[in-house]
Amino acid sequence: MGIFSLLCYSLFYLSLFFVIRLLFQSRKFKNLPPGPPSLPIIGNLHHLKRPLHRTFKGLSKTYGDIISLWFGSRLVVVVSSLSEFQQCFTKNDVVLANRPRFLSGKYIFYNYTTLGSTSYSEHWRNLRRITSLDVLSNHRINNFSGVRRDETQRLITKLAEDSSTSFAEVELSFRFYDMTFNNIMRMISGKRYYGEDCDMSDLQEASQFRDMVTELLQLSGANNKTDFLPLLKFFDFENLEKRVKNIANKTDTFLRGLLQEQRNKKERTNTMIDHLLNLQESQPEYYTDQIIKGLALAMLLAGTDSSAVTLEWSMCNLMNHPEILKKVKDELDIHVGQDRLVDESDLPKLTYLKNVIYETLRLCTPAPLLLPHSTSDDCIIGGYKVPRDTIVLINAWAIHRDPKSWSEATTFKPERFDKKGEIEKVIAFGMGRRVCPGEALALRTISMTLALLIQCFDWKRTSDDMIDMAERDGFVLTKLIPLKAMCKTRPVVNRIIK
Repeated sequence: MGIFSLLCYSLFYLSLFFVIRLLFQSRKFKNLPPGPPSLPIIGNLHHLKRPLHRTFKGLSKTYGDIISLWFGSRLVVVVSSLSEFQQCFTKNDVVLANRPRFLSGKYIFYNYTTLGSTSYSEHWRNLRRITSLDVLSNHRINNFSGVRRDETQRLITKLAEDSSTSFAEVELSFRFYDMTFNNIMRMISGKRYYGEDCDMSDLQEASQFRDMVTELLQLSGANNKTDFLPLLKFFDFENLEKRVKNIANKTDTFLRGLLQEQRNKKERTNTMIDHLLNLQESQPEYYTDQIIKGLALAMLLAGTDSSAVTLEWSMCNLMNHPEILKKVKDELDIHVGQDRLVDESDLPKLTYLKNVIYETLRLCTPAPLLLPHSTSDDCIIGGYKVPRDTIVLINAWAIHRDPKSWSEATTFKPERFDKKGEIEKVIAFGMGRRVCPGEALALRTISMTLALLIQCFDWKRTSDDMIDMAERDGFVLTKLIPLKAMCKTRPVVNRIIK
């Protein structure tokens, strides 16, 4: 009875504390962005229905393009306007360069020390330098063009075996994930994990890692109540901390294994890990094992799921709009033809294909809320006061569908990007200091794969019905129903595949 009374008193005083704190904060910051009424302790967490990007879009219709919400005791500002987004990362770029501290950053991202999780600091600048010079420079990306060509041609060969000269049904979702995973892993370590020539042990290891990545992405971003209600940590609500620690241990084991395997090789090659291990020998204080593992993890997280889902959504959009698919095919036939396979050097000529990809990034933004930001000081956003230590979320999905910025905002219309300046309005990779450094690599991978799929095959839907475009909840905009399609080989395939 005494313990029960103590618990009741504790909850009462905790509730009182949060009510007083919220009242104090609302008085202290009188010019906060508007938002729905909040409740004691939980704030506006009861408003959060998944997927969050759709919930926030609904709230912005009522309260405006810049809204404030209380996630427990944490203030969150959501921006859903292109002009205000651009203002954020010009006028307030440095103030918004921090990342909020979530449980995933503590356990999975090496105590907030990876490129995507660390705050704006000398450490971040060092990581960014390493990434720009040693991981994702144009020279390094060009060095791996052969890997990308090989993986895409393997995909084409497998699809050709399954389809031949008559239409056959193929499942594309898992093929895209396998290809992008192999692409990144070969850049990182030189190993293929999916395919008939791979060891069963590697396949099992990759499948386990893929499962971890899927769960990790579900636990990333501003999705977890435990990150905002400290009281829940005492009860490990939804087993969040236990799950995050479990993923962290498995992920680190996988990455440590990669490093050790590379160290044990008789001679080093041109892989990312080998290159960084060589630099570690001369500059051990910069290129620590933790930094190398963190960079490898960032590459895997940013370079697999986002590219795979963009390919999947692109194919969905093209098959739902056969007239657009024909335009892409005609462009390829004019600039490349059917006597050879498209190459990366052809991509600058394929402007309509580029438009299709940007239109897919607009309507099917891979990370609908981008990565969250955290203010390092008080600032003004859209005329409203945003205090220090506020989480700022960018609803890129809503911005990309805003009729104030786009004509026929919800229509798939690649021609819109023929107009100068329209591409700059696509913010799928972010903006400012924390812009995604892998943009160039992602666009090359997606463009090359999509070009080959259209050059080598005729495509159509599995039925007369439009492809279902419903999405699954998560940090990455994944298709709810995996994509299946009908494909038939075109003449170029018979010339190049023996």
